[in-house]
Amino acid sequence: MSSAKIIDGKAFAAKLRGDIASEVAKLKAEHGVVPGLAVVLVGEDPASEVYVRNKGKQTLECGMNSYEHKLPAATSQEDLLAIITQLNNDPKVHGILCQLPVPKHIDENAVLAAIDPAKDVDGFHIINAGALATGGDGIAPCTPYGCLMLLKDTLGDLSGKRAVVVGRSNIVGKPMAQLLLKENCTVTIAHSRTRDLAEEVRRADIVIAAVGRPNMITGDWIAKGATVIDVGINRIEGENGKMKLVGDVDFASAVEVAGAITPVPGGVGPMTIACLLNNTLIAACRANGVTPPKLGFGG
Repeated sequence: MSSAKIIDGKAFAAKLRGDIASEVAKLKAEHGVVPGLAVVLVGEDPASEVYVRNKGKQTLECGMNSYEHKLPAATSQEDLLAIITQLNNDPKVHGILCQLPVPKHIDENAVLAAIDPAKDVDGFHIINAGALATGGDGIAPCTPYGCLMLLKDTLGDLSGKRAVVVGRSNIVGKPMAQLLLKENCTVTIAHSRTRDLAEEVRRADIVIAAVGRPNMITGDWIAKGATVIDVGINRIEGENGKMKLVGDVDFASAVEVAGAITPVPGGVGPMTIACLLNNTLIAACRANGVTPPKLGFGG
C-alpha cells in the first residue's frame, strides 16, 4: 500500500523565513525601515516562555527588531493596557503580540481589542476577523495562514475542492474556513456536536484537524487520496513513560490512505512563527506606504 506524501512544514517555514529576511534587507536598504515586533508576556507559563524565546530568536535572524516585555503574573489589567497603548504609539513597533493565555484576572478580549488592528500581527482583533469574513484586507491569523500556504504548495489551485475543518475556534477553525472560502472551496465546519463526524470527514478532499484531541481522526475517516493538515499539538505519554507530541490525527493509520499529510511535530507548528514574521513584514510595509510582498504562495 502506498504511503502519503509527507508535507514538510519545517523546510517550507525555513524557506519562507529566508524570503522574509531578503525582503527585510530590501525594505531597510530602499526605505530605511526595519520591521519591529513587540511581544508581551504576562506570568511564567513555561510553554509560553519557550515560544516567546523562539519568536525573539527568529525575529532577529530575519533582520527585524525584537522587543520583549516580560511582566509578573500579578500585573494589573490597567498596567498591561498602558503598555499596549505605548506600543501602539511607538513608530518603531509594527507588530504587537500579547502571548496567550494571560492570568485569570485579566480579560483576554479587552487586551486583544486594545491592540491597534494595523499592528495586530496575530490577526485576532475583531476588525481583522471582520475583514477576513468579508473579504477585506486585514491581517490573517498565523496558523490558518500557514496551513493555507502548505495546502496551496501541495495542491496548487484549491477551487471547487471539498474541505472539512474539524474545530471551530476563533484562532484556527473559523479563520481557516474563511481562508478556504476565499480560495473557492466548498467548506464544512465540523465540531464535537456534529452528527456522524466520521462521515463528514470522509467526504472531504481536504481535512483540517484542529480540535485538540490526540489521535481522534483515524485513517478509516479519511477518503483515499485526501490532503490532511493536522493542527493539533497534544502531549501524551509514550513508551517508557516519556511524553511525546502527537496531532489530532492518528498519523500511523492516516498516512496509509491520505494523498498528503502533515506530521506532528514538523508540520504546521514551524509555520506559525514564520507567518507571524510575514505578518510583521506586511504591517511594516503598509505603515510606510510600501506594497507588501506576497510570500509563501510561490511568489
